[in-house]
This record gives sequence, C-alpha cells and structure tokens, in this order.
Amino acid sequence: MPSKKERLPFVVYADLECVLEREKIDEDGFKSYAYQHHKAFSVGYYLCSAYEEIAPAYRFCRGGDCVSWFVNELNGIAHRAKKILSTSDIANSFEGSIDLLPLTKERYISFTKNVSGTLSRGGNCVKLRFVDSFKFLSASLEKLASYLDRNKLRITRLGFPELSKSDFDLLTRKGVFPYEYVDDFDKLLVTKLPPREAFYSSLTGDTVTDSEYEHAWNVWLCFRVENLGEYSDLYLKTDVLLLVDIFENFRDTCIETYRLDPAHYYTLPGYTWDAMLKYTKVSFKLLTDIDMIMFVERGIRGGLSQCSNRYAHANNKYMRSCDSSRPSTYLMYLDVNNLYGWAMCEPLPHTEFQWVDDAESLDVMSVTLDSAIGYILEVDLAYPRELHDAHADLPFCPMRDKPPEKRCDKLLATLCDKSRYVLHYRNLQQCVKHGLRVTKIHRALRFAQSPWLRGYIELNTELRTRASNDFEREMYKLMNNAVFGKTMENVQDHVDVRLVTCWDERYGAEAMIAKPNFHSRSVFAEDLMAVELRRLEVRLNKPIYVGMSILEISKTRVYDFHYDYMVPLYRERCKIMYTDTDSLIYFLECDDVYENMKRDIARFDTSGYPENNAYCMPRVNKKVPALMKDENDGAVMTEFVGLRAKMYALKVEGKSDTKKIKGVKRNVVARTITFNDYMHCLNDAIQQSRRQSCIRSTLHKVYTVSELKLAFSPYDDKRYVVFGSYDTLPWGHYKILS
Repeated sequence: MPSKKERLPFVVYADLECVLEREKIDEDGFKSYAYQHHKAFSVGYYLCSAYEEIAPAYRFCRGGDCVSWFVNELNGIAHRAKKILSTSDIANSFEGSIDLLPLTKERYISFTKNVSGTLSRGGNCVKLRFVDSFKFLSASLEKLASYLDRNKLRITRLGFPELSKSDFDLLTRKGVFPYEYVDDFDKLLVTKLPPREAFYSSLTGDTVTDSEYEHAWNVWLCFRVENLGEYSDLYLKTDVLLLVDIFENFRDTCIETYRLDPAHYYTLPGYTWDAMLKYTKVSFKLLTDIDMIMFVERGIRGGLSQCSNRYAHANNKYMRSCDSSRPSTYLMYLDVNNLYGWAMCEPLPHTEFQWVDDAESLDVMSVTLDSAIGYILEVDLAYPRELHDAHADLPFCPMRDKPPEKRCDKLLATLCDKSRYVLHYRNLQQCVKHGLRVTKIHRALRFAQSPWLRGYIELNTELRTRASNDFEREMYKLMNNAVFGKTMENVQDHVDVRLVTCWDERYGAEAMIAKPNFHSRSVFAEDLMAVELRRLEVRLNKPIYVGMSILEISKTRVYDFHYDYMVPLYRERCKIMYTDTDSLIYFLECDDVYENMKRDIARFDTSGYPENNAYCMPRVNKKVPALMKDENDGAVMTEFVGLRAKMYALKVEGKSDTKKIKGVKRNVVARTITFNDYMHCLNDAIQQSRRQSCIRSTLHKVYTVSELKLAFSPYDDKRYVVFGSYDTLPWGHYKILS
C-alpha cells in the first residue's frame, strides 16, 4: 500500500445534477411526506492525474443513463491506471468486493469498490474509493470558493481558456439554477431562461434575488446558451472545476505543512489525527483493562446547555430608551475564545495508567495543575444546602440523568448529592474550593500527563495567523477543531454493513442473513441489498481518556470565570440567563459594565469592538484562547427570552434579532418566527410547530421531504420552573417541594 506521505496519483472529482420529479402528495394525517424525487440527469467529472499517459480532463454526460456512463468511465480509468502503476503499489483485496465505512445502512462515510479485471497474480487489484469532500471541508462550494484567491483557480481557468477576465469573473460568481422548475427531462429543452419566480426553492422558502437573477441572465447571454440543458452543463462544469481547485489547494497546503496527503483519508478528523501524531511523536498507552475503559467512559459528558432564567430586559445609559428611575442593568453575551483549543494545550494523559491502591488517603488538593502525574477519580460528593442559592444558576458536576418523571437521560446540572461520580482531578479541586464536600473516594486512576498536544495546536494557530488568505485561515482552524472530535471517537458505535448484489455464493445475501450476528437488512433494488451485522468484536484502540480530560478541563474555565471573577465582582447582582458549553448570557446590575471590562481588560478579547466605540474600549487580545469575548462586540443587548436549552432569542440595538431553535432550519426561523412568538410561548404556555423542507434518503432514493417540527415549547424539564415567575431552579434545590 502506498505511503500516505506520497501524493495519490489519481483523484476524480465529480458532481451531478438532478431532475426533481414531483411525487403524489398525501398530506392528510402525515407529519412528514415526500413531494419530490431526485433523479440524476447529468454527471460531470475531472480526473487529476500525475501521469502523462492519462491526461487531466473534464468530461460529462447528460441523459437518463448518466450514472451508468459515469461508472463505465471510472472502470476505464481504473484499467488504464493499472497499466501504469506497478502492482506493488496497489492495495491487496479480493476481486469485485465492496468495502463500506458506514454510519448506518443508509449513510456511509465512504465505500470502496475493487475493480473486476484488475486482479494481478499477486492478488492485488485497483480500488475505487468514494469519499465525500464535505467530510473534509464542511462548507458550501460558494463559501469555500470565496476563501480562495482568484489566482488559485488554476484548473477552472484552464477549463475556460478563451474567457476574458471579466467573463471568467462572471462565471465564477455564485450561480443559481431553477432546480424545482426542472421537474422532468423536457424542461431541459426550454430555450429561454425561466422567470425569476421559477427559481423558487422550497428548501429556503424563497426565490433568488433580483441581482442573482440578473447574473443568471448575464451568464445566459454571455455564453450564448441555447437551452436550459446547456445552462445546466455550464453550471455543472463550473461547480466541478471549482471543487477541483478548492480540494487540490487543500491537498497542496496540507502536503506542504504536514507531509501527508488528505486524499488517502476518509475524513478531516482522521487526517488531522495522523498529522498530530506525526508532529508530536506522542506514544499513547492504550487501556487494556476493561474496568479502566468503562471507568473513563462514565466520565465523558458533553457541554452543558441550559436556560437558568427565562426573561430579562436591560435598562442602562447606553440604550436608546432608558428609564432613569429604574436600576441600571445590562445583558451581556460572553463566549470563551477557542475553549477546546485552550484545553488541548493543558497537560493531558498519555501513559502509565494504574489504579491507586489506597484511594481514600489520596491528597487530591495538593496535586498541581502542571503536575507530571494526574488523576481521574470516582467520588461521592455532598452538595451542602447553604450553597444552593449561590450555585442555583450554574451548579457544579453536571451529570447524565433522567429529569423527574421523564424517560430520557439528559445532561443536568443539579444540586443533588453525587454518588460514584467520575471526574478529572482539576474539576474535583474546583468543586471542593467552592464548598462541595467529598464524602468518599471509591477509586482513583493515576496517569502520566504532559502538554503533549500543545505544540500541534500552537503550530496551527501560528499558521492561521500567518496565512495569506481566508482559505488557509479556515483550514488551520478546522485542523485544530477536528483533533478534539477524534479524541472522542467511540468505536463501540461503529456498525458493520455489507452491500451484496446476489443471493447465493459465499458472500451473498443468503450467507449474510444466515450468520448468527445478523441484525437487519434493507433492500434497495432487485440486485442490491445492505445487510447490517452485529459486531463480533470491538477493538478499543482509541485514547478516550484524552477526550474525557479535554471535556472536563474545558468546563473548569467556564466555572472559573463565573465563580472566581463574576460572582466576586457583582455578587447577588449577577444572574446567568443562559449557558451553552462555552458561552454565558448574563443579566447584571451595575453602573457601567464596560468600565469594569476595561479595568480587567486582560480577561477579555475586545478586538471586535468598533474602532471609535462609545466606551473607549481598547481593541486588544485578538483571538487569545480562553479569554472572554463580547459576542455583540459592543452593540447593546436589550432583551432576552429563553424557553429551554437551544431555544432562545435576544434583541440587540442596531442588529436583527437573534433567534435560536434546535431542529428547525435557520431560514424557517428567520422567515416565520419573531421575538414576540417566544414571548407568547413563554407567557401563554402554548406550543407551536413549523413546517420545513429538507432532503432525505430512503432506501438510497433521494427525496425532498416536508416535515412538521416542534418549534416552541414552554416546558423545560432540565430545570424546575418556578410558578408565576421567569425564574427556574436546578433539580435538588431545597426550595423545590417533593
């Protein structure tokens, strides 16, 4: 198998366009129904080749058999590649089989087809691996292209060599296509650009703007387009060539920086993990004691999200309307810069894992933050009643549990005593410092720790600072963020899915279904079935203790800011309205919050404030990790309403209202929901739903689906809602009657 340091010699970039064929709609009684079936009508691809014998080229096919044409093209490329490459460079496999890297029977990270007829005497054959570029660069093609300098669009320029600069700029601007207008193949023969209304998209709930439609007209006229089919050909070719330039620039930058080719990988987290291992040369000790593994897993809890207080209206001298007879109050939306990036620079576990023999006598409070030895502990904690009021907004030690009278586990921050709670020693030190009592230490896992990941994080941070364009800046940011995701990979969630194309034979459907670990099957067509098998063994080969430690250490930063800075400064005049992992929304009673920030400027990133701001705030500490940043950059926040986690809205002077509802598409929220809707739900306790459109795959057929989603709910089971007020209390508070 070729080294991942070597540039992969053959990469094909492809895209396709679909007719959105109308489905018979039966809306009665259905929350969800399909109304469009996506059928491919054209495929375009560009072959990047490192060999002169196979020249780089763009090819496309328009017609009902375009997918079959594309498969035949790939088959031809594979056979031509085999003639060039020595068999020693080709991966070992079985002829004709299909290897999947699945998420479910419907969704795959990747699949690999071993090409029939390329098998050598040594048992080697050519593999076609299909990978989603979105798994590396998770943004729209338009956005990614905007990051690139124009002189980096080399392949796109070669694809249109005759164009003037102005025509090339016209072509590579954001294009539009009337997807929903093209509901059958005959529409591709239309000889004039459809009207602006025909560009309506049910996914966005809107049509194109006047300027976008004018741009489409200019492209149609400039390129002498004769029908909508030719327009789609031009649209497809531009998209494919832009994708080539974007991903090839990504490969070039990665190979230059990390000496690894991303084309060998399935996802960005997998790539950046290998790049990190190569750079840091860290040597992990994988856990082989199942008790240690399960112990660490119990300490893995995600970021806390909760609405602590449900409504507030600010009143201060910086607002357009201020009532001087009322106390001076502020609403501040603060966010921790690069929280996980900061945590990844702290000392993290890597080797020498062993149980502490006499855990009860361990003096946890004497272990320093930068100690060469760290601990994960299992403890019983008492939450004294006298702390309940002071800690009501943000209790320590969140845990996965069921809210009262509920069936599903949620991450809850409660004031209940904790039994056999697993946490990092730094979190335990913080809890004890703020009044929680350790009543028993059950177990302690000892390990060697060091800031072994810091060098890689700082490398990418420095490269991002020095980057000459937005594309590289965004890439280096992703390289850091994706590392954390890989530390949290749970291999027990992996599934085993086999695609089979026949009933009998050794690897046919009959043999798969007869296996004792058979789970389920999905039939896609008469000659294609996906079979899911239960895994007979799981290789626990990921350092999950790293991800657990990063999550726990990151929590200490948020709690430090609140309990060691905000509470001493504002005392009872400080109220948390909402928190979500790395952000806090505060309601503060003070004369001037901005003067307080200036006095303690070392704690804040104020680089986003306007140059001549009303507070004379210095613009300093740009993107310094772990510092707090005003998300509104000095714009005055006047009102907040929160219904529950991931469901809140806020008003900011001079800006559009911020409205968040998890599970409802942003364009639906923007078009159909107002700040007053949140208030109506809060005050009248009325649930509301919204209908939205999205794309779904069913048995590998792609549809546009209309679904009814719950948009508003006044019921928050993560906390106890105090009757007749906007206040809530954490479960376990002494004021909540049993």
